[in-house]
Amino acid sequence: MTLAKLYHDDFTNDDMRDLSHELRLYIADVRSDNRFSNINTTDELSQKMVETKKYLLYKLVYRLLKLALVFPVATATVERCFSGIKIVKTSLSNHMGDQHLSHRLNCYIEKVEMKKVSNDCGSLFHDHGRKRA
Repeated sequence: MTLAKLYHDDFTNDDMRDLSHELRLYIADVRSDNRFSNINTTDELSQKMVETKKYLLYKLVYRLLKLALVFPVATATVERCFSGIKIVKTSLSNHMGDQHLSHRLNCYIEKVEMKKVSNDCGSLFHDHGRKRA
């Protein structure tokens, strides 16, 4: 319930009330189901819910579980952005505006993809300077 409170855009007040009830039922159900006895991770739990079709019965619990699975990825992405800002943001770039800083930060964060971009203008043109279709 504490985690669901963090996602107030994903759970209405009615959802929160229903989730509390659904969680009690879900916990009792899963404890009595031997197929859930060797679950060690959130990932395994979500897979088992799909395999057993319990995600259809406990929709709010499954929604919360999906958010819990995304949380580490979202947190890592934000941390990567803040680390990138420390490198990209200089006293000179402070005077160039937010959009410029944003573009520089995107290039820094997506440096693997940026390395694939060629500076070769010749690849855009066919013989005699005509653009390729």
